[in-house]
Amino acid sequence: MTTRRVFMMQSVLGASALASGVAMASPPKVAETDANAKGLGYVADTAKANAKKYPKHAATQSCANCALYQGKAGEESGGCPLFAGKEVSAKGWCSAYAKKA
Repeated sequence: MTTRRVFMMQSVLGASALASGVAMASPPKVAETDANAKGLGYVADTAKANAKKYPKHAATQSCANCALYQGKAGEESGGCPLFAGKEVSAKGWCSAYAKKA
């Protein structure tokens, strides 16, 4: 039989485990249909960028080598200040691309 003290300790530990799991969950990915993404011409795959609309786009440009990209090297996706609270694909591209120094 458990005591109230044991029950309370287990409850606190369980709640903190749940809270840490929520904090560790990755943010949602940017959808190409988002208004901000459409405005910037964002695509999850740089090869699908509209060459007619964005003639300065080059096949070597991607979010992974953009100065705004906040993901780590080799990661599939990462943060971008242009899409607050969401992640962009490392293989993606948008018209705000700026080559990483």
